[in-house]
Amino acid sequence: MVGKPNVGKSTFFNALTLLDAPMAPYPFTTIAPNRGVGAVRAKCPHPEKGTPCTPGNAKCVDGTRWIPVNLVDVPGLVPGAHLGKGLGHKFLDDLRAADGFVQIVDLSGATDAEGRIDSPGAHDPAEEVGWLEEEMVAWIAEVLGRDFNRQARTVELEGRKLEEFLAQRLTGLSIAPTAIASALRNTAIDRAHPAHWSAEDLARLGRELLRESKPRLVAANKCDRSSRAQENALSSAIAPIPVVPTGADAELTLRRAARAGLVEYRPGDAEFTVRDPGRLSPPQAKALEGIRAILATWGSTGVQAALERMVYERLRMIVVYPVEDETHWTDGQGRVLPDALLVPAETTARAVAYRVHTDLGEHFIRAIDGRTHRALAADHPLGPNAVIRIVARK
Repeated sequence: MVGKPNVGKSTFFNALTLLDAPMAPYPFTTIAPNRGVGAVRAKCPHPEKGTPCTPGNAKCVDGTRWIPVNLVDVPGLVPGAHLGKGLGHKFLDDLRAADGFVQIVDLSGATDAEGRIDSPGAHDPAEEVGWLEEEMVAWIAEVLGRDFNRQARTVELEGRKLEEFLAQRLTGLSIAPTAIASALRNTAIDRAHPAHWSAEDLARLGRELLRESKPRLVAANKCDRSSRAQENALSSAIAPIPVVPTGADAELTLRRAARAGLVEYRPGDAEFTVRDPGRLSPPQAKALEGIRAILATWGSTGVQAALERMVYERLRMIVVYPVEDETHWTDGQGRVLPDALLVPAETTARAVAYRVHTDLGEHFIRAIDGRTHRALAADHPLGPNAVIRIVARK
């Protein structure tokens, strides 16, 4: 979760994790990254067998699996961070290992560039999206540019592969070699002579690397203080980056109320039920009625939807279920569909074997499809909700 200070990042994070990261209406409440685990929903395959599943890493509620996702709430970014302003490079270093970014913005436009409270509509949230990108592009270009020309001349003289050279320079930023190759293809740049690249060339490459390796989604927060017209204007201004209107305060209130037994609510739902109105204080009842109005207007709080669109659409993840018995879909202890794994779309059978255990990947023979019972080769790409058995040498 990234964005400028005071837009609701920690509230958004707390709503997804039910942790208690500090929250306050002033800039830089968060000064160190908060780490936690959220979850995305997936339809459980167990009804196909007519047997209840035995969840291990991902609970199942009424046929819906909740798959864990690691989340990091980083301190607020302000313009000039790559030059050391605000928390500067410390903030940027917190982004290194992320697979993607959910950028939280203030849809109401009531906070300035440094997170100070202002009047609604005084600021354009699209500008937040633009300068966050510029900060991250400048950061990547700076990492690339350190002593770049001298080392690039050596690459040219020795005839080394440009992709390998860039991968070494970008070590630690979690940028895959495939993303580097794609960024080079999509950037108008002289690949034969990297020693001649200008600062503008490095910036163009940095922008493409960011697009290829760190997909982004915008959570337009404080939607309860905003309008559909503001959402539509933001979506048009930053397309093709997707926008999801969110009300993190409302989501956090509902999840805490559900945990306390005051309401029945499942994250992502369009409604909730008060269990016993007599248990509510007047302020609690008023707050819940206000949230009911938000749900009626926006369809949901958007927080769960934002995380799921990030995982499934932007990161293109799918869920697969490894088992040891492809007929009964059980593990060695007889548990039905115990593990649900999030993996990138088109992940191969061997890659899933490595996810389960290194030995299974190294001694892989074949996989078996739990539905068709067909043998699958090592390089066979798996589809969503696949159930597979890994066969490996002893």
